Amino acid sequence: MQDRENYSDDFIRGILTSVRTIALVGASPNEARPSHSVMRFLLAKGYHVIPVNPGQAGKQILGQTVYAHLADIPGPVDMVDVFRNSLAVRGLVDEVLALKVLPRVIWMQLGVEHEEAARRAEAAGISVVMNRCPAIEYPRLGI
Repeated sequence: MQDRENYSDDFIRGILTSVRTIALVGASPNEARPSHSVMRFLLAKGYHVIPVNPGQAGKQILGQTVYAHLADIPGPVDMVDVFRNSLAVRGLVDEVLALKVLPRVIWMQLGVEHEEAARRAEAAGISVVMNRCPAIEYPRLGI
């Protein structure tokens, strides 16, 4: 288990350089929303980003088809990037753990933390990052 207050640079770098397919839960078509700008950043860095938002399912965000739920995505994802409030994380981890192929990482965005859900995910072999943003960490680490 990682020290959640002080993730090592190697741990974060290892995630960002190894994942390729990211499900972005809470994706928004609104350009003013952080999830939109982070999705744009990740796409520009070459990641395959799959937006997940029940209210936008079947539509497109930044040219990518939106899915209602993680289970609707055709094929496995390496990382689930969470743009939901902390109270939604427990249910989201339930959804993750029900997938046929588990992602390697659950990444909770700035301000998003749920210790009990993180422990459950880690017990299933999933790495967890809380209260961080890949669009901040990527340039900070010079990747």
